[in-house]
Amino acid sequence: MSCRSCRDSLGLTMASASLAPPPAKSASGAGTGLTIERLTKIYPNGVRANDGISLRVDAGEIFGLLGPNGAGKSTLVQQVIGLLKPTAGSIQLGRFDLVDDPDAARQLCSYLPQAPVPIDALRLREAIELSGLIRTPARRARREDVRRRADELIDALQLREWERMVGTRLSGGVRRLVGFAMAAIQPGALTILDEPTNDVDPLRRRLLWDRVRALSDAGVAVLLVTHNVIEAEKSVDRLAVIDNGRVIAEGTPSSLKSSERGRLRLQVMLAPGVETPPMPGFVERHLRSSHTLLAVIPEAAAADGIEWAQRLLGDGIAEEYALGATTLEDVYIRMTGRVADGDGTG
Repeated sequence: MSCRSCRDSLGLTMASASLAPPPAKSASGAGTGLTIERLTKIYPNGVRANDGISLRVDAGEIFGLLGPNGAGKSTLVQQVIGLLKPTAGSIQLGRFDLVDDPDAARQLCSYLPQAPVPIDALRLREAIELSGLIRTPARRARREDVRRRADELIDALQLREWERMVGTRLSGGVRRLVGFAMAAIQPGALTILDEPTNDVDPLRRRLLWDRVRALSDAGVAVLLVTHNVIEAEKSVDRLAVIDNGRVIAEGTPSSLKSSERGRLRLQVMLAPGVETPPMPGFVERHLRSSHTLLAVIPEAAAADGIEWAQRLLGDGIAEEYALGATTLEDVYIRMTGRVADGDGTG
């Protein structure tokens, strides 16, 4: 396959934004991280997708961006990588102004989009290596270094058995890991990962998180866009919750959970087809998603909560329950009124 046809197969366009052209600008000037100030985007139809958002992602930090579908996360990312021009506000990556110079954004940022990476005509190893070659400055002895980095990622993500297989034969989870490897083989000063673990099996999901941490340890600023609050709680250094185009909370996972101290999470799996049972007085708030009933109760009501849940089991209303510490998801639910999920776009 020619280099030109490889490029075409990968869809190396601004629209896909899965790869950028070879960096013409030095990333050394982008080493202080990403700073977004009062970012606002109003579409021609009057929709205010972003409304005065201010964020900072430091070099060497994993920063989570959480929010429900339609919260404005995708619009924010598209402005950072130079695909959309803000209505107002600034985006700075180190010394580079990404609003005035969107080409710098595409050269200095690595991006794993939520959409599948277009690698149907490429073997797994070819896709990863081609990404590394495209993003490595031509003046370097590239091919050997790219092959070495590809080997490291293939082994770290346990992809060796598929390395000669073309994209059309790969599962969704393996394709997702390939997309991550394409973004990570020659990361920019800022690496944006949009739902990186979608479709990935639990074992390789842990391996992927190890590689994300390795990026931050190498000094890369990582912006993680996700609906998976449970994973984010374990993986990010700081995070922001965005809803209706605004940042409604920001901090470390521990600091955001401090508002839930003295409370417990009671999770009840309801039997199929049953109505939500009446809530006892000790339940402070609750939310149902499909068959899962999530209730927050005071620690002092733990025994009452267990007794109530066991009564639901005995009456055939519930099939199982669990009582434990509150999580970041409980904070998220309280702030947004919605249970987080891993589907859709934001």
